[in-house]
Amino acid sequence: MADMREEAAIRVVDDEASVRHSWEFILESAGWTVRSYASAEAFLKLDDPHIPGCVVLDVQMPGMSGIELMRELASRSNRLPVIFATAHGDIDMAVQALKDGASDFLPKPVKADRLIAAIEKAVKADLERRKAEDGIAAARTLWDTLTPREKEVAKGVAAGDLNKQVADRLGITEKTVQAHRSSLLRKLGLRGSAELASFLISIGER
Repeated sequence: MADMREEAAIRVVDDEASVRHSWEFILESAGWTVRSYASAEAFLKLDDPHIPGCVVLDVQMPGMSGIELMRELASRSNRLPVIFATAHGDIDMAVQALKDGASDFLPKPVKADRLIAAIEKAVKADLERRKAEDGIAAARTLWDTLTPREKEVAKGVAAGDLNKQVADRLGITEKTVQAHRSSLLRKLGLRGSAELASFLISIGER
């Protein structure tokens, strides 16, 4: 858990200074880095979305509401997990927020252990998502090292086509297909057609 805390920042967005200060104390005492904002607008202007973590968010605030902020984050492709903590919510609001992608919906006053548990869950999910996205980006970089012909051969092989079928479709010899196949598997660090098929699915090429 210590590593997770070192990588992440918890954003507290609440217009009540007493709430921000209380949660800063609780979370910093638990080893988290906290960044607090008095409004959704301040958060959007000042926060760095590249830093992993989550957002602990009030629903009713002057200006942009918490619900509006979550929708704005989605429109910006900012996928930081959102935890709502509010005294103004009801069951319908909570259900809708969770349907819209919120990580959790907590009624105030929020017990410290409940808040920390929700944060740990959200941050873990955010770190796992970022790791997966980094893996896809690295795989895409490898894919781009292939020649256009190797990419054509790769797609045929991944689809389960025989070397002869690939050769006939591309107008080349089976020997050339075999050479391309060996080369592309080596470049991608893969061991066969099954791994190649999974690789292409992961980068959206199948």
